[in-house]
Amino acid sequence: MERSVASDLVDFLNASPTAFHAVEEAKRQLKNGGYEQISEKEDWNLQAGKKYFFTRNYSTIVAFAIGKKYVAGNGSYIIGAHTDSPCLKLKPISKVAKGGFLQVGVQLYGGGLWHTWFDRDLTVAGRMIIKQGKDDSASYTHRLVRIEEPILRIPTLAIHLDRDVNDGFKVNKHSHLVPILATSIKAELNKPVTENSDVGALPTDGKNSPEKHHSLLLKLLATQASCEPDEICDFELQACDTQPSLIAGAMKEFIFSGRLDNLCMSFCSLKALIDITSSESSLENETGVRMVALFDHEEVGSNSAQGAGSPVMLDALSRITSSFSSDSKLLKIAIQRSFIVSADMAHALHPNYMDKHEENHQPKMHSGLVIKHNANQRYATNAVTSFMFREIAQKHKIPIQDFVVRNDMGCGSTIGPILASGMGIRTVDVGGPQLSMHSIREMCAVDDVKHAYEHFKAYFLEISALDAKLRVD
Repeated sequence: MERSVASDLVDFLNASPTAFHAVEEAKRQLKNGGYEQISEKEDWNLQAGKKYFFTRNYSTIVAFAIGKKYVAGNGSYIIGAHTDSPCLKLKPISKVAKGGFLQVGVQLYGGGLWHTWFDRDLTVAGRMIIKQGKDDSASYTHRLVRIEEPILRIPTLAIHLDRDVNDGFKVNKHSHLVPILATSIKAELNKPVTENSDVGALPTDGKNSPEKHHSLLLKLLATQASCEPDEICDFELQACDTQPSLIAGAMKEFIFSGRLDNLCMSFCSLKALIDITSSESSLENETGVRMVALFDHEEVGSNSAQGAGSPVMLDALSRITSSFSSDSKLLKIAIQRSFIVSADMAHALHPNYMDKHEENHQPKMHSGLVIKHNANQRYATNAVTSFMFREIAQKHKIPIQDFVVRNDMGCGSTIGPILASGMGIRTVDVGGPQLSMHSIREMCAVDDVKHAYEHFKAYFLEISALDAKLRVD
């Protein structure tokens, strides 16, 4: 069982070098699971017992299944995760040429462990806007792109030129993290004789503007997208590691991969929703809405049109409620009856740095999801929400553990407090234990993928009935 779920996760990771690709893969799985795509730009004609999903910016996706006994004002039972990870994103003008090299200018996205990006075989992936046709007959398409082979590298400086490097490797984020694409002389020698140096210029003013990107890079992208370089109007691209995700370790107990934070939780919640709603009878007795929301931009604060700080969640709940009743008061009731599991990876105990964990709160691999607590509300968990999530685990004999950061250390945060404070929905913060968080290459345990998947399935199955047994206000 664990091999199957973990193998599916590895496939998902390998298909998802960017948030856009993660949404594309999630779409494919949802469609295969019988979910119907709807658009925020159109009216929704929703029916009880049916399954739907929509995307926003193609980097956020929300999927939901409406119980056959649902009526307006009933709650939604939600798992929220995020599609983005720290990375290097190409600048609007990425063309850099220094010391006989062609380089690609990048911006740092999120709080990455940037030293881990050195000496990796990198490529680029993302999305492009492509022009088709000319003049008034022109149309524009949105297309994902991924160059499979390694084309970029950020080499470290030899120790002979930096004798003190092992006393502390300090990265200048502006100067040192500029990937090499090619040498100038090779790029020049391989240019076709007829090549116009302004091809693929992406001009800002339409007049002989200097190139914004190396023509070599644009050619590679155009070949991958089956278009001409001058048909590329704009793009959002990032550098990506080419080493595939895999199951590894002497006992095949680990997953080595980039982007486990947070595609692991995204995948487990998505698969749980699809599988728990796969049969014809799965929604027969459900009175609520089962939902998974995978947001973009968590790593940079969630403040975007498609982040957890946007109205996307409120919009979804509002439109579901209004599809079954025109009474606007029912939305507020539905919100108070709803529940969110904010699922974002957690810090496993590191054997080489055990003093970084509080002695009574040391999450371990193979030991299940971690409930995250913070008295200062960096996590949204409270006694009510942790009890409900823990009770489901105990009923299904699924392991569960707890985490509190040391008092002398700062605490990270998640989409949990953003959604809890923005919408007023009860929330618990949880996550699978992992090591090397925000490295280009992270690791987690195969068993914990299974535990998360089973816990999320149990949550969708049990939360409605459990909620009816507990009165607080």
